[in-house]
Amino acid sequence: MKKILFFLSTVIMAFFPLAHATEVQAKFTLKNTWQRVETRHTIIQYQSSKYLVDFDDTISYSASGFSFGNLFSNSDANNPAGSLAKKLDALYERVQHILDMRGNLKKVRINLYPGKTELGEAYRTITGQECRVRAWYIFEANTIYVNIDDIDAGMLAHEMAHSIIDHFFAVRPPEATAEILAVYVDQHLED
Repeated sequence: MKKILFFLSTVIMAFFPLAHATEVQAKFTLKNTWQRVETRHTIIQYQSSKYLVDFDDTISYSASGFSFGNLFSNSDANNPAGSLAKKLDALYERVQHILDMRGNLKKVRINLYPGKTELGEAYRTITGQECRVRAWYIFEANTIYVNIDDIDAGMLAHEMAHSIIDHFFAVRPPEATAEILAVYVDQHLED
């Protein structure tokens, strides 16, 4: 089911005009009060520090990969931004390793939404359509959109893979090829 939703997100992105996606995203972000945390590879954008704490609690990943112990010891309640930066950079570098697409690429933005309703509202604002996906990535804005209540390291790695793939090559590969590679990342993240 997860793979079908990822595939649908790619298909859906192909059917609406994205030429104005960056402009719409910029207006949407400016309209709201967004805060930012920059890491080596990402720019996390959020509207409430609670979202950052919740996202840190939700993502269980470390440089050494997944482990049962990471579920309880990987977050730092006193410094969620620092804890999250370590996790996201480790995850991004793991995705680069799996794809064998290393290099200094443009930082990907990750917009955090507290739930399905808020994510759906963002999707409608940007695309003019109803949201039928759990997370998505837009090349033109180099932004991943996630629902904190429904995200995991595998799903985030999949979306990061889209950004890495799209910015690694001089010419973007076909969407179907990029989707196959992103699914491959999701399947091999724990290897």
